[in-house]
Amino acid sequence: MSTLPFRFAPAALVLPLAAFSFSATAQTSDVKEDSVIIQPDKVTDDAPEVESAAEAQLPSWSEENATVLLRAIENIGAEGLFAKDYNPDGLAAAILSGDQLRLDRTATDSFLLLATHLRDGRTPNAARKQWFMTDKDAEQLPILPLLRAALTEGRVAETLAAFNPGHPDFAALRKALKAAKTPADANAIRVNMERWRWMPRELGERYVVSNVPEYMTRVVHGGTVIASHKAVVGKASTPTPQLNPMATGIIVNPNWTLPRSIINEGIGHTIATNPARARAQGYTWTGSGKNLSVVQKPGPNNALGVMKMEMLNEHAIYLHDTPSKNAFNAEKRAFSHGCIRTERALHFSGLMAVMFAGKSPEEFGEAIASGKTTRFGFDNPFPVYVAYWTAVPDGKGGVKKFGDLYGRDAPVVASFDKPGRPAAIVIADQAPPVVPTTSPVTTAETSGIY
Repeated sequence: MSTLPFRFAPAALVLPLAAFSFSATAQTSDVKEDSVIIQPDKVTDDAPEVESAAEAQLPSWSEENATVLLRAIENIGAEGLFAKDYNPDGLAAAILSGDQLRLDRTATDSFLLLATHLRDGRTPNAARKQWFMTDKDAEQLPILPLLRAALTEGRVAETLAAFNPGHPDFAALRKALKAAKTPADANAIRVNMERWRWMPRELGERYVVSNVPEYMTRVVHGGTVIASHKAVVGKASTPTPQLNPMATGIIVNPNWTLPRSIINEGIGHTIATNPARARAQGYTWTGSGKNLSVVQKPGPNNALGVMKMEMLNEHAIYLHDTPSKNAFNAEKRAFSHGCIRTERALHFSGLMAVMFAGKSPEEFGEAIASGKTTRFGFDNPFPVYVAYWTAVPDGKGGVKKFGDLYGRDAPVVASFDKPGRPAAIVIADQAPPVVPTTSPVTTAETSGIY
């Protein structure tokens, strides 16, 4: 993501903050917020869709189209991929053979695999650690219809180029790859070009993006970075995963419902041995022992601070404030239980409420000052990209590198020496067999749901 500085601040966000009922800079020690729910990595690649040659209805490959494909494969290193993966020798031999069936099979196989890697990435799922982005590029760029059109119109090279991510940061990384001075530098760029391919091609008109290794969150509107905020991300033992949930609203003065893991870490003991102290910190509870439920009320000690972005996901990841502002002064800010703490949270939440929830600055200021939990729903929900780029364009033709705090680059680099993920589409001589289905016999003993 572009590292452009803060370039635009709506004048409307000169907020009436003086009336706030508690300090926005309160400090507490050992603040803990909701813990990430670590999901297992997806290690199996998607099975290719299989179509018969008759179903695919592909035109024959001309020698000219096949030669253009061969040239694209030979030069594919400029795109961060590897020519050897796409059978250039076999394709060259098929072009010279004069055997049309052999040429059609060889060229089609090479094109389908190359198009898949350009669109979806070469890296197998097993090497994509904690990557849970939802990518609908297959719906927007269906390979077979585009191949049919390319063969008919003689646009093989242009069609392949169109599968690449269209974001300017990807183009900048491609340019920087040509100038890489060492294999390690080249691999660092290739890894991050790959990560762009794993993401949706269209990020949207508006979105929030957090680059975890950079410890930064940005708000993007109309292609422009309109706000930048330092971030605190998950520590190594509770790493922040990569995902793109939809943001549906901003909650100011939030309550915090403590997860069981954090209750067990200490507040449960405090409640049992010193309930007055727990109440002074804003905690309320019901039950006891394993049935203890704890909520922290809004206030200066609340672990979520003054705001929480609503972005439902199975990982329990969201952006929020924190009373521990000193953490933002650290260069390396991996301190959280997985969620993303956001610097200048009043500015961030005010921007969300005014620009994306249609509220006035006065309404936002009054809600903050009231100390009461208030939700501002977004008229048009938008994605939040929790990304992981360890190399980004530096604006000078090179790259800026960040520490790989979770060790996620090495598995991708290691995968370069192994076969990549399979083609999304496979053309077979025969149509795949239809597997018959049978209906189970229902009896009184088998009529339940389970």
